[in-house]
Amino acid sequence: MPATDVRGVRVADPAHTLLACARDLALLDLVVLVDSALRSSCTVEDVRAVCTPRRRGVVALREALTLADPRAESPWESVLRLMHVAFDVQVVPQHTVHDDAGRFVARADLWLEGTTTIHEYDGAVHRTADQHRADLRRDRALVGAGWTRRGFTASDLCDRPAEVLHDLDRALGRPHVPERLRRWATLLDQSTFTARGRARLLRRLAPPQPARVRSLAARPTPDHAV
Repeated sequence: MPATDVRGVRVADPAHTLLACARDLALLDLVVLVDSALRSSCTVEDVRAVCTPRRRGVVALREALTLADPRAESPWESVLRLMHVAFDVQVVPQHTVHDDAGRFVARADLWLEGTTTIHEYDGAVHRTADQHRADLRRDRALVGAGWTRRGFTASDLCDRPAEVLHDLDRALGRPHVPERLRRWATLLDQSTFTARGRARLLRRLAPPQPARVRSLAARPTPDHAV
């Protein structure tokens, strides 16, 4: 596997690292990693070059590449975008909002294409006093420019996606289609953003047990030993 020197440590190059991760990670996790890699020195061509036939992880990595977008600036922004994709909502990451006079107002995590609505991930940094004051000024400027901003937390994305979908359906004036929620639930449930997904990954990464250990584990306990 090709490697490079980083501060005296030999490490695998990004594209091959992504391929190695694709053997075990779920699609949502993998898209987050690909987004991050593409924001740095890794290119789409680099990733495609390692996706040669008969290599483990190739199918998953190719699928993740079709969903990746280097404009996402944090893991949770990637998750928020993938939720919208699963919900069949067209979005544009890092959209710049201007007022009627052409003055800059804000740069938004996601713009709901064709609307004057932006959706953003609100992490812990937004709870600090200084950031809160800045957010309120920004929100007022967006309202003054005729825009609507909705903020989301990790709990919204992982614990209350049905509420998010219903809000989106109302905002877009479209009928509610439960299948969209099932698509997101599948992506989320398999990922490390849930306890079930983390347990799944740990099982995949656990070292194989020797045959004798497996045999003893499967053997029933004698009655006198209970």
